[in-house]
Amino acid sequence: MIFSYNKAHVGDVLMVIVTDSKDQKLSFERRGKVARVFLEDSNETVAWNIFDASSLITLNGAGQVFLTDDDVVRLNQELEAEGFSERLVNDNAPKFVVGEIVEMTAHPDSDHLNICQVKIVEDKTVQIVAGAPNAKLGLKTIVALPGAMMPNGSLIFPGKLRGEDSFGMMCSPRELALPNAPQKRGIIELDETSVVGEAFDSQKHWIQG
Repeated sequence: MIFSYNKAHVGDVLMVIVTDSKDQKLSFERRGKVARVFLEDSNETVAWNIFDASSLITLNGAGQVFLTDDDVVRLNQELEAEGFSERLVNDNAPKFVVGEIVEMTAHPDSDHLNICQVKIVEDKTVQIVAGAPNAKLGLKTIVALPGAMMPNGSLIFPGKLRGEDSFGMMCSPRELALPNAPQKRGIIELDETSVVGEAFDSQKHWIQG
């Protein structure tokens, strides 16, 4: 789940994105401070909007926000009080981490995409389809994992590119809105001493800034 809050532009509304709607037709129901957004065809919940959110929990920042477990308990109490049976699930794991390309093959249906196996912790790799011209074996870069919100507001969900599964995105400095980012294609290239799985820290990982 992705929690998003921007009081200046949206108002005192906590937006909780559960899954990608894939541009399907949506409907919603509201009870008190809670609105459930769902797919019309399947009734699957894709998002929640919680109004007057700061009366329930303390919220700071704008864009993607991370809640405490106690915050989520309080929000679930509100959902239950309004008669909703579903519950929010907290996930505070870092969504932007150091990854390393450990395998790379050309996409069979593209002349510029590669299918990369990217190590995101020592014992886990994910498949990411990428078109970065500087992608290569052994390169360490910053990976946006499913559940991430990019600086421009776009969301990262598992998906497919030209029929191949992709579970995240390797990021360019421009996509991460880093200072003095080159305005060209290419994922960020980290020093080989960068630690796989470490959470992204612009002060540490963007020395050019």
